Amino acid sequence: MTLPADPLHPLWATPIGVHQWAEAADANALLARAFSGMRATDPNAKAGALFYASADNLLNRIQIPEWLSLVRFIVDGLRQTVVLANQGAWPTAAPGMRIGIEGIWFQIANGGVHHDVHTHGNCSWSGVYCVQVDPLPARESHPAFGLQNGITRFYGPHFNRLGGAHMDFGNAYMQQAHIDIEPIPGQLVIFPSWLPHQAMPYAGEQDRIIVSFNASIHSDTGTNQIQPYARS
Repeated sequence: MTLPADPLHPLWATPIGVHQWAEAADANALLARAFSGMRATDPNAKAGALFYASADNLLNRIQIPEWLSLVRFIVDGLRQTVVLANQGAWPTAAPGMRIGIEGIWFQIANGGVHHDVHTHGNCSWSGVYCVQVDPLPARESHPAFGLQNGITRFYGPHFNRLGGAHMDFGNAYMQQAHIDIEPIPGQLVIFPSWLPHQAMPYAGEQDRIIVSFNASIHSDTGTNQIQPYARS
């Protein structure tokens, strides 16, 4: 790979796509009722539990128009994010691709429930769509969780280097190794599946309801391999 003449090369950026669904105001309330109904009729759901996750096979289980529209929005967001992230890496600007939703499920949480740091396997991209959550002022006023109530925290590649590492003024650029993204109804966040993340504890008047998914992207040419950069 031939590097540009600039003396500083900010390599290995981490792409995250953020999209807002225009139909969210009309569709989210109906989706929240549908998900709550599925939870109520699930024989494996524990009564009174603070957390519930559906099976990850929702793609074809739900047929209401609002769900089908949300899936289209997710696929469009994936396509936009993946194209932008792969600028300069793909052999053409926008080659044909096939997007596979490997799993899609919803989660309902409250009462301080959280999801510890994890990554997703067997896929290249993952995402989370926010269906329902308390408004920002209500979340931030919680006496225990405050500003972190219900956020999703992403840990960048620098994070694993900070445990016991030397820190001084010269590596200040790597000392802020995480980013917090607020849960906003209608917001879709798409991220590389290898990126460590966690759902911070949430408590509110409304349940926090999200849709999560894993996706794989395949070339229409039948191969997912690209030619390596020529070295000079």
